[in-house]
Amino acid sequence: MRHSKRLAAAMAASALVLAACGGDGDGETATGNGNGNGNGGEEGGDELAGTEVSIFGAPTSVEGDAINAVIQEYFNEPTGANAVYEGSDQFESQIQIRVDGGNPPDIAIYPQPGAVVDQAEQGNAISLESMGFDIADLEERFGEYLISLGEYEGEHYGIPTNVNYKSLVWYNVPVFEAEGYEIPETWDDLIALSEQMVADGYTPWAIGTGSDDATGWPATDWMEDIVLRQAGTDVYDGWVENEVAFDDPEIVGAAETFDEILSGEGFVVGGRQAIPDIDFRDAPAAIIGDEPDALLHRQASFITNFFPDGAEFNTDYGVFPFPSIDGNDGALIAGELAVVFEDRPEVREFIEVFTGEEAQCAQGSFAEVARISPNVNTTADCYEDEVVATAADNTLTALREGTARFDASDLMPPQVGSGSFWTAMNEWMRGGDIESLFADVENSWPAD
Repeated sequence: MRHSKRLAAAMAASALVLAACGGDGDGETATGNGNGNGNGGEEGGDELAGTEVSIFGAPTSVEGDAINAVIQEYFNEPTGANAVYEGSDQFESQIQIRVDGGNPPDIAIYPQPGAVVDQAEQGNAISLESMGFDIADLEERFGEYLISLGEYEGEHYGIPTNVNYKSLVWYNVPVFEAEGYEIPETWDDLIALSEQMVADGYTPWAIGTGSDDATGWPATDWMEDIVLRQAGTDVYDGWVENEVAFDDPEIVGAAETFDEILSGEGFVVGGRQAIPDIDFRDAPAAIIGDEPDALLHRQASFITNFFPDGAEFNTDYGVFPFPSIDGNDGALIAGELAVVFEDRPEVREFIEVFTGEEAQCAQGSFAEVARISPNVNTTADCYEDEVVATAADNTLTALREGTARFDASDLMPPQVGSGSFWTAMNEWMRGGDIESLFADVENSWPAD
């Protein structure tokens, strides 16, 4: 990768940068250009020298160091400013404390679009329009859909910084090669492959949705992937807004499609009723080895962190995109949106540079960091890791084509998306009636 050596040195220096940083800057200089090229330069030289920008978000450890390394090379060094990213595993609670206490960072990077809208509704966030950004240019950079996630009353408050690709199926390479199995391209192919695996004496699927208090969320991802492909983007968007009810035939129909896997004879390790009791972090290990317990596992790109030590991509495991349904593809994603609390020239220029093509591509240079750029002008060539490169290619294609959609449960009200929806999936796995359960979810939707 063209950025790797320079950024490795910058990462090594990031701890020193953090130690040297001070409080919030208050310099007032010229404004950023907001022209969408994202390569900086308009505010370089001495104009921003000595100014400071504070950024707060959830990524920590290696990922946080990578963010600071990119900031150092692409913003601090060219401008003479001092922007520093701070990560916290208590981000959700800490950012609210800081905002409520009147001490917000200049920029916060939120993993939930709903939180962006909440800050706009409360009057805390600053709109991109008021900062001088051209929304049409930002839509060319990120696609209309991602920019729309931070919209409130006609103005926009969130700018994408990172996405995660969820629509992946992992498989056991040795068995696929030994049996001559082909990668399925459609849902019908996937079901036929699963049936063939059973006939050959294998259990196709390892599925676990256990996650402590969040048990059930992996099953909602399955539903979202299927709704997106089977019903299409319009129904998906309507479902998120409760314009398409949970007990609508389109949503129930997606569950019935999912049930072809869950209830297939011999399809799932332990059977469907065991799925909520299997921790999602333990499930993927089942597909690794010469005599694996299962051959297939659906999960986002982060799941490689939970494969057994020593498991190697393309040797022990491979990956393919979640297959199309009725000719329809899509990409289920999650990600982060940056929200501005303090409008100063250096803050505007930071947003311009950090979300631009060069800085976004540079984040892919870190082999241990699975950050995928939402900037559609980047390419899969930016990424050091083969798995991340594959995920990035599929994500960028979907963003360009308008078929990418954010995790629906993260866009729904919390009492639904991370409440009744999870509960319904758990009860359905254990034998409940899906139509009745989804009617209950619909009834849990908060009144306007």
